Amino acid sequence: MSTRVRSPTIDLEVPAPVEKKIRLEENPMDESNVTKEDTRIPVVSGPSKKVSKSAKRKQKRILPEPYSSEDVLWRDIVALLGDDTVDHALQQGTEWNSPFDFREEVEVEVSTLSSNGDALARSPASSAPWVIVAPFALPGERIRVRVYRSSRLHSFADLLEVVSPNLDLRDNSRAKCRYFGQCSGCQYQMLSYDTQLGIKRNVVIKAYENFSNLPKETIPDVLPTIASPLQYGYRTKITPHFEAPPKKARKEADSGSVNSTDKPSWLKIGFNEIGKRTVLDIEECPIATPVLNAALGPIREDIIKNIWGYKKGVSLLLRDSIEHLPSDTSSTPSPEDEKHICITNHKATVRERVDSTYFEFPGHSFFQNNNSVLVPLTSYVRDAIFPSSNSSGPTHLVDAYCGSGLFSLMLAPHFDTVAGIELSAESIKSATANAIINRLPQGKCSFLAGDAANIFSTVSHFPPDKTALIIDPPRKGSDEPFIEQLVRFACSTVVYVSCNVHTQARDIGMIIERMEQKGGGRKYVLESLRGFDLFPQTAHVESVAVLRLV
Repeated sequence: MSTRVRSPTIDLEVPAPVEKKIRLEENPMDESNVTKEDTRIPVVSGPSKKVSKSAKRKQKRILPEPYSSEDVLWRDIVALLGDDTVDHALQQGTEWNSPFDFREEVEVEVSTLSSNGDALARSPASSAPWVIVAPFALPGERIRVRVYRSSRLHSFADLLEVVSPNLDLRDNSRAKCRYFGQCSGCQYQMLSYDTQLGIKRNVVIKAYENFSNLPKETIPDVLPTIASPLQYGYRTKITPHFEAPPKKARKEADSGSVNSTDKPSWLKIGFNEIGKRTVLDIEECPIATPVLNAALGPIREDIIKNIWGYKKGVSLLLRDSIEHLPSDTSSTPSPEDEKHICITNHKATVRERVDSTYFEFPGHSFFQNNNSVLVPLTSYVRDAIFPSSNSSGPTHLVDAYCGSGLFSLMLAPHFDTVAGIELSAESIKSATANAIINRLPQGKCSFLAGDAANIFSTVSHFPPDKTALIIDPPRKGSDEPFIEQLVRFACSTVVYVSCNVHTQARDIGMIIERMEQKGGGRKYVLESLRGFDLFPQTAHVESVAVLRLV
């Protein structure tokens, strides 16, 4: 049985782009993935004017950033090939000698999925040990691919055909987007939702095995991934984009040889095409909310009508927002009484409700893009701080990287005092206003603009044994100055919410190690680990880790 997959022609040196907080971005020009031990390959500075082609190729062999998506992929490649095979290639200096030519087609069997959502397949037995990285394929499937770029012990390839599909996993009828397989936004629409959740749990497991530096016995079993109540129609923010008219097309329009009211064939308004720098024309995104999809059509028509007026490409903003806050925010309106609109202005105010709590923030600010899962997420964090077996929990909350106040305001009723810290002064302004909107007692929540690295100097009067800390940093995670302060402060409970489980694993390992070194006999125990699915149909998983001081 053959399942054909529509797939674009891939340009050299351009891997598949992906989305994150939109959160899954990768650097398309990073050449390889190398662990900290792999220092035999030098990092070469910029080329001189007289450099051979061979030397130029070597100069592209740049070590990846630790904990980056490239580093994560490299760990998966090493696990698939085996340490002995990788060490032998490094010793022989053959790790860059790809057995495949550019645009060579090859048939392989998928062994596993990478943490980034791509299929990993060993090279045929007739060639040197190597890994093929391809999108939209599943373990156990035999696939035909076309290589478009080679890196260190692996090559990136375009999926041409699923020769033998894994029918235990794949059901293409599940896909609700006609562009699935071309658009870079989603990876898993052909899978059952339970399978997606299981895959994401495994990503958390691998992250702690590879990046935490913790003894295996100190890492608890990863709990099942918490599902999103909505698997489609959940995204409250999308950012389609398009390019300005190319010079040739503009000249033709100026000369009157084209109908300026028709949609030009070169105009694509949508998202990145998998493995290419080009934009895929998309009229509807099934994972976006109905409000956003209803607005997208008229927005596209307006762009087509006025395309010749654009001098540069544009990244659009569409955010789902409540039109007006109710006069009485203490009561929760019915869905019929709560009208939603699409916000397109980066400076306009966006309004969201999470359970009975309201939030306002500028259109360009960060706020979680799946509203449906925010009640389960914040409730889980609350329950982690106040386990049922502990009758007298923390009385003070410190919310690092607090943003517009999601965790601070949702958990405020359970604490005497809440302090939120955020680098962005604009976010602090929003969080402070949101506390007023939700009629919290004056003085209960304070929000301070400042670097999270200096956070504990602002809450030095909080009793550490009665204080809980929530960390929700950006993808790069926390830093050593912050962790050093955390260890010195030694609050009773730490809940680390992360959009990048790999930097979370690194930070959790560092917190535990530093506390063992400097805690005076006290230590942090990693009590629980769990993934949350904020982005169904994609490879992304959020992670929540709970540390308890003992």
